[in-house]
Amino acid sequence: MMGWFRALMPREDRFFDLFERHSQTLVAGAEALQGVLKGGDGVPRYCQVIVDREHEADAITAEVLLAVRRSFITPFDRGDIKDLIQSMDDAIDQMNKTVKTIALYEVRSFQPLMREMGDTVLEAARLTADTIPLLNAVGTHAGRINTLTERITRVEGRSDELQERGLKALYRAHRKDGGDGDTMAYIIGAEIYGHLEDVVDRFEDVANEISGIVIENV
Repeated sequence: MMGWFRALMPREDRFFDLFERHSQTLVAGAEALQGVLKGGDGVPRYCQVIVDREHEADAITAEVLLAVRRSFITPFDRGDIKDLIQSMDDAIDQMNKTVKTIALYEVRSFQPLMREMGDTVLEAARLTADTIPLLNAVGTHAGRINTLTERITRVEGRSDELQERGLKALYRAHRKDGGDGDTMAYIIGAEIYGHLEDVVDRFEDVANEISGIVIENV
């Protein structure tokens, strides 16, 4: 009965515009993260771009949460809307945590595998941005949405492998039996690898939230 009633009422569609705007901050942040991981003098500038995009994303998230409270009819369950936007916000928050670590330790050079992990972050962000607009007609696009969320999950799996390889390479580069061990460099590098993996994990959380919305609405 409630589903029939909802179908007759005008739907509040601005959520989709807000989701899309937020997804674009994720792509912009991921592109800036790639710039950070190239190293060199541009690192602080790219870090600031991520900080700025994170603030923009926070404002969009706040707008979504306010709209949830004020809207009579939402396009899908209110809890799903809140969980989706918060999982998206967690992704760019984690990018921000990554560059805070980089700024704190004044890191200016990065291992090749860190740059590869940056590539997986950007791929996951772009896949998310491709998926989000399809939620406007979730029944029509369910198959495509499922394909895209599965691809995000596969990206997360590749990121796991890159982190493992990176930590191994880091250990080999800084172990003491070679006579030139640098424990602090290992600790900092391992922390950066951990943050990068956490970013991709958050995108997998977004994919899981989207999959749940498809299940509940198709």
